[in-house]
Amino acid sequence: MASTPPPLLAFLPLLLLLLAASSPSTSTAAAARSSNSNPSRAPFPAVTPLHLQALRQQRARLRGADAKYAGGGGGGGTAAKPFTAHYFPQELDHFTFTPNASMVFSQKYLVNDTFWRRPTGGAAGPLFVYTGNEGDIEWFATNTGFMFDIAPKFGALLVFIEHRFYGESKPFGNDSYKSAETLGYLTSTQALADFAILIRSLKQNLSAEAAPVIVFGGSYGGMLASWFRLKYPHVAIGAVASSAPILQFDYITPWSSFYDAVSQDFKSESLNCFSVIKATWDVLDERGASDKGLLELSKLFRACKTVKYDYSIRNWLWTAFTYTAMVDYPTPANFLENLPAYPVKEMCKIIDGFPANTDILEKAFAAANLYYNYTGNLTCNPIEDEDDPHGLGGWQWQACTEMIMPMTVSNESMFPPSGFNYDDRSDECLESWGVRPRPHWITTEYGGYKIDKMLKKFGSNIIFSNGMRDPWSRGGVLKNISSSIIALVTEKGAHHLDFRSATKGDPDWVIEQRRQEVEIIQGWIDQYHQDMAEIYY
Repeated sequence: MASTPPPLLAFLPLLLLLLAASSPSTSTAAAARSSNSNPSRAPFPAVTPLHLQALRQQRARLRGADAKYAGGGGGGGTAAKPFTAHYFPQELDHFTFTPNASMVFSQKYLVNDTFWRRPTGGAAGPLFVYTGNEGDIEWFATNTGFMFDIAPKFGALLVFIEHRFYGESKPFGNDSYKSAETLGYLTSTQALADFAILIRSLKQNLSAEAAPVIVFGGSYGGMLASWFRLKYPHVAIGAVASSAPILQFDYITPWSSFYDAVSQDFKSESLNCFSVIKATWDVLDERGASDKGLLELSKLFRACKTVKYDYSIRNWLWTAFTYTAMVDYPTPANFLENLPAYPVKEMCKIIDGFPANTDILEKAFAAANLYYNYTGNLTCNPIEDEDDPHGLGGWQWQACTEMIMPMTVSNESMFPPSGFNYDDRSDECLESWGVRPRPHWITTEYGGYKIDKMLKKFGSNIIFSNGMRDPWSRGGVLKNISSSIIALVTEKGAHHLDFRSATKGDPDWVIEQRRQEVEIIQGWIDQYHQDMAEIYY
């Protein structure tokens, strides 16, 4: 019989996503309890934030391109960066006056002033500020082309602020993830305060204190952008929150909605495609119950080395199907992997193209291979990535403290059913980090329940944009709350598609969505200048 899988590091690598981008649900303890021969007993791994998933896959590709299965492959390139990097002396703790509170660390931020209308003899152009997610800020800047596209129209200064404890902005350097003693300063409220202080200081240094600020964010960054507008309305006049699942907490959104949405994406393309994927897991379970079976599976899935646990293949397939649904863009993209337009449709075409009596796992592999190896550069698949970067610890900590997004898998899903229990999660987090989560803190701090009634009374100037092909959309704001808190929803949109650079192949509905966003932003700025004129004249 195949052996029991080794313990995983806290959670298999949110958001947005982020929660960005995110809802981890597998822990060290849970993985250790699971058996290879019965993987359905364990929940599916965490929905890693997209940029962390991209990092994992990039590193895996570099190894896989050099490994030998049948031949060679690889390639890459570099491009000039459209921003300059700067560092701000940021205080460690904004909410206490303990001796450590005034300790300072260097917070990285990026600036592009190519189109900025400077405050020389007239009103300064606005500051468009990206509220950084759970990772290297340069990754977000290079994947948020929308801000660069609209900067010339507004004469805007672009600023991208890195989130504390990520990228180069680690308060304790290499020891930042060492323990709860250091990670305790990693919270969303501390991050929002960082943004506010940096923005105010930057405006003062640029002699642009009267310039309006609009914050942007996608996935977890979108959640931060919307919360920033609510918490610091005197700093930012508006927020554009793309694919921000701010309602994915507590009991606000049905816990099965994420995986139900992934399944619906595939089912909408082909019922046969959906059925094949749904039937895959039991077959994989059966064949992976022995060492001989694992050897055969390793050959079928072109693994770079013999797979030790069928759970690894299950996760490999799960990742391909889940993230393809999230990035089901209408044009070719390389956000996570190089993918064709509408990759879910293309996956289903592959599955439906096989004769009915073809091995079901062969169909599943061929479909997943589109996600991992559309370019054909990989000669083998690094399915068991044993040297996952520990840099994911920051998000794992957040997912074990305040970013608790319950997820289950229903019987109607194409994935094996699984549940969620707050007590189990609490025990897992205590074992992994020595702390217990505060699962209801987010809705206490920022709200969420009856959001349409609450925000209508005190909120304003927020765009919540979502694409219904994105499974995170189910935890987003999908209806207008007021005349100035607007939900822009596209039926065929995917994860923060609107923030991507415009391309010649963009369908009309994407173009229209971005046009509406620009029009709304222009209205905010015009109203701000009108209000300021009334104050001073």
